[in-house]
Amino acid sequence: MKTLYEKEKKLNEALEKLNLLNPQNSNLKETISNLDNEKNQLEIEKKDLETKYEELQEKYRQLKLKLEELNQQRETENKKELEFSEKIDELNQETDTLLEEIDKWQM
Repeated sequence: MKTLYEKEKKLNEALEKLNLLNPQNSNLKETISNLDNEKNQLEIEKKDLETKYEELQEKYRQLKLKLEELNQQRETENKKELEFSEKIDELNQETDTLLEEIDKWQM
């Protein structure tokens, strides 16, 4: 992007200098016309690049949001897994306690 701005600036400076000269020379007129056409082409390319850049920025924002969403889901799933593991551990302890009680009563 920087080079486009630099080229455009240089072309504008060249056009200003050429406009100060006598535009009666046909070669000079042709050169000015060519420079003007090149400037217009660079402006078109600049607009295209800016549009593509904005599209990429939007895609980046969407992907970032999606990634945050996925990370949040993963975090929630991890919490649920941890809670589930804790519940299983509690049930195992209760089962052990009940088995011990049953063993006591059977004696």
